Amino acid sequence: MATKPPVLVILGPTGSGKTALSEAIAGKIPAEIVSADSRQIYRFMDIGTAKPPAALLRKIPHHFVDILNPDQDFSAGEYARAAREVVEQIFQRKKLPLVVGGSGLYIRALLEGFFKEDVKDPAIRAELERRLEREGIEPLYAELQRVDPAGAEKIHPRNARRVIRFLEVYYASGTPMSQIQQASPDPASFAALKIGLAVERKTLYARLNRRVEEMFEQGLAAEVRGILERGFSPESNALNSVGYKEVIAYLRGEIDLFTCKELVKRNTRRYAKRQMTWFRAEKNVHWIETGGEEGLSAPAERVLAKWLSRELNC
Repeated sequence: MATKPPVLVILGPTGSGKTALSEAIAGKIPAEIVSADSRQIYRFMDIGTAKPPAALLRKIPHHFVDILNPDQDFSAGEYARAAREVVEQIFQRKKLPLVVGGSGLYIRALLEGFFKEDVKDPAIRAELERRLEREGIEPLYAELQRVDPAGAEKIHPRNARRVIRFLEVYYASGTPMSQIQQASPDPASFAALKIGLAVERKTLYARLNRRVEEMFEQGLAAEVRGILERGFSPESNALNSVGYKEVIAYLRGEIDLFTCKELVKRNTRRYAKRQMTWFRAEKNVHWIETGGEEGLSAPAERVLAKWLSRELNC
């Protein structure tokens, strides 16, 4: 392969059909899937993350699925470095790297590298804010002194907003803010064609509500109970996710099952809305509608037509 074709990126909110469409595309050309989902990387978290079924994982090579335990951290910076290596290996095998996921920070880090203002992780920030309420600012500032001493020197020890921001950047990217502020972006060595899946909001929300009901029918509560019985802390960052934190509250007796389901539905819709806000701000995304009744073949053909024509707009 003298000239590498663009990597194909399928992005969109949860429930938009990324997995099904990627399967349809991989059925038409030799491809390997590079997951860009910050929760599907964890073992044991299958139902609540809508992980691809085992049969599909066996059928099509997937990367960055089931690689860590729930108590292990994996920053967007670590993902970018590892995923770039995997992409190059897939090219060497004469296949198409098909990046699929809804974690906007992962995708941006993979393709563009980091800018200071890009590094954000709402889940990490929420956990830091909860720690601020429980512990106060002193332990957080001491933590910042350990992980980013140069950054800590620039901040007043009582400036909670800045301390949390610097810690968020470190735990999301794996790189101290003080280094990011000095570094230039590090774009990938390959081009990318980004395809965004757009679903009308009413249709998407109805789909998400149904999917939550199906998750509980498939045993979401038992899955979460099993994770906790394995000894993983409910405070783990991985379990501070939609579908898991609400079920943990239910298992603790803090809420009933009906309330738990309604909270998961509401928080899933909110998460999808945040994803769309992020992706709509991204540049050079080719949007296709996938909420109709045409099935998977037509969208897959449209995506491949764009890819074959090298329609990059970049």
